[in-house]
Amino acid sequence: MKIVTRDLFGKDFKWGVSTAAFQTEGSAATDGKGPSIWDVFTQQKGRIKGDQHAQVACDFYRRYEQDIALIKDLHIPNFRFSIAWPRLLPQGDRTVVNQKGLDFYDRVIDSCLAQGIEPWVTLYHWDLPHALELKGGWSNRDIVAWFCNYAELCAQRYGDRVKHWMVLNEPMVFTGAGYFLGLHAPGHTALKKFLPAAHHAVLAMAEGGRLLKGLLPTAEIGTTFSCTHVEPASSKNRDIRAAQRADVLFNRLFVEPTLGMGYPVEDLSVLKGIYKYVLPGDEERMRFDFDFIGLQNYTRELVKYALFTPYLHAALVPAEKRNVPLTTMKWEVYPPSIYHIIKRFDSYAGVKKIYITENGAAFPDTVQDGKVNDSQRLHYLQEHIAQVLRAKNDGHKVHGYFVWTLTDNFEWAEGYYPRFGIVYNDFDSQERIVKSSGHWYAHFLNKSLPLHGCP
Repeated sequence: MKIVTRDLFGKDFKWGVSTAAFQTEGSAATDGKGPSIWDVFTQQKGRIKGDQHAQVACDFYRRYEQDIALIKDLHIPNFRFSIAWPRLLPQGDRTVVNQKGLDFYDRVIDSCLAQGIEPWVTLYHWDLPHALELKGGWSNRDIVAWFCNYAELCAQRYGDRVKHWMVLNEPMVFTGAGYFLGLHAPGHTALKKFLPAAHHAVLAMAEGGRLLKGLLPTAEIGTTFSCTHVEPASSKNRDIRAAQRADVLFNRLFVEPTLGMGYPVEDLSVLKGIYKYVLPGDEERMRFDFDFIGLQNYTRELVKYALFTPYLHAALVPAEKRNVPLTTMKWEVYPPSIYHIIKRFDSYAGVKKIYITENGAAFPDTVQDGKVNDSQRLHYLQEHIAQVLRAKNDGHKVHGYFVWTLTDNFEWAEGYYPRFGIVYNDFDSQERIVKSSGHWYAHFLNKSLPLHGCP
């Protein structure tokens, strides 16, 4: 067993914690904020487990100073959070600019800097203004201009203090789950919605990156992708090919056009329909040379051939049927996944730098004698950080690691049931209790105490 300490990563390695506006802020209609697609989605019966909503969430809108002070107490030097588009632009465009919304993020950023914490801003973490969804949302090509208008406002307002930007958060998830599977807002279930939404997200990602770089040439501009290590369930050719098709959706669909490689239609023929929405000049507009790529990894998936699965002809082998350790989300605990994902994305010639912008796990947490002993999460983080070091030592360009997440929060369609935080949140009282994993992370960052893991 090797001992891993912070020092082994080098002094320039970035350590942080990540959150998202809709999952934490609450104050859904406070101080001029407009409704987002998630505000509307959570009001629809049966959409969210227990019909829960995020009207209050973690009350970060009112308690941001307390939570930022907590980040400092935990010795976490970098804080990744998102800006709520409808809090700045209630109608989605700049016909109405909400001054109180602008002021709120000024206060958040200034509070971070006052505490010696570097703010890392994500422009879009899924909370599209509902007013724009009424016009077609991501399936409407006009969203590229709408998004760039919003991005320009953010850059002009906060670019003097924010030096690290992420354009989109996990475009595969918000287009796939929101426009094809119907599991996330806005709840569409049609290939004719998903394909244009995916293409427009690729365009917005690149155009947004160019805009930010033009306005903020010294800032570091990136974007983030959900990514999962995929393996075939067997050595059979049909399972291997099924895994290749699944890999297109899990890992390739958004990064490859950004790198100038085009859409990976050769391995998933249904994607050929996306070219119906590709106009002259789009191939070049899809490209942008990001300063970094954020990778967000939690598990691996085993894939088998499935005749009756439309389009994909592939299916996941559920982790709970594989006799493997599980999280609350029924995801396999498989630390080498993060190593394989770093190695995979580093193999792209156009990827200059990688940050792990999300990694974490949900486990059942209980408060006993005012404490939360979350040993499973603690070991999960230790083992995954050890795998990140393994990747770094193998020469892969990984330069940072951000835990998901600070406090337990609203976990989208799963509501408040899965607890991912290194800080326990009592959603009735809003009391915060640092879990064992949070105490460990603080010691790891501040004192370079031993971390046991097996790269």
